[in-house]
Amino acid sequence: MNMNKKMTYEVILETSYRLFAEHGFEKTSMSMIAKELGISKPALYYHFASKEALIDVLFEEICRGIDFSRFFDKRQYTKGNFEQRFIEDGLNMIGHQDQNYLQIMNQYHALGYREPKYMRMLIEILEGYTKGFAELLQHGVDLGVLPEQDVLVRAELLTMIMDGMDNFMSYGFECRYEDIWKVTVLGLIKGDRVP
Repeated sequence: MNMNKKMTYEVILETSYRLFAEHGFEKTSMSMIAKELGISKPALYYHFASKEALIDVLFEEICRGIDFSRFFDKRQYTKGNFEQRFIEDGLNMIGHQDQNYLQIMNQYHALGYREPKYMRMLIEILEGYTKGFAELLQHGVDLGVLPEQDVLVRAELLTMIMDGMDNFMSYGFECRYEDIWKVTVLGLIKGDRVP
């Protein structure tokens, strides 16, 4: 495989992502990844000093890929489109999750119980969603499309729903996730009181 350095790095991450999702961290070796890529094991080690380093970098890339701002951009929300935009952005986020993502996140969750750095990063992602939803909901209040009540509680609720759906999907649990998201958003916009 004749690739430049940047291309190799990206292809290594993509291939590792797929192999880790299919076989798990434990059963996927650097030799297996190198063979799949058609490069030598030393060439793979040139880019990543160890499998653990590769797992770390891959997790950082996944975290960047699921950052709140990638799916919800407050600047795009107006009084006229707030409800529809909120629903669509949430549905886009739900729709981005392929089977590999769901499988690999299960493994990172399990690693989080053994390795605190993964748990911290997972918590940071959830905190980012809570903060992002709170800012977006406050923007809705400022626009006059949302009631001015319990913004933080509602943001936490949205984060829990998103995280819960993510977990349910990773287990293969069949639900009407799109409908759950729509009902949740419409309830928030209509002002259903949070107990």
